[in-house]
Amino acid sequence: MGPIKAVGVRRGPMRWLRARWALLVTGPHRDRGMSTAEYAVGTIAACAFAALLFKVVTSSEVQQMITALINRALTVAG
Repeated sequence: MGPIKAVGVRRGPMRWLRARWALLVTGPHRDRGMSTAEYAVGTIAACAFAALLFKVVTSSEVQQMITALINRALTVAG
């Protein structure tokens, strides 16, 4: 039996790096993440949700409920 050769050792790291890069560029996971348009839509949706939440929290009914909750917590604690 002859000597055992290590696979890929004599080829050097650059060949491995090129093969790895080719796999990343053309592989099945190359479309991970969001594109610029998806970021824009996501940002607009987040801003709309924040505006809606701000409107709800600053309404008089919600402020009364929060005030009552805080007062009740303070009377129980103190």
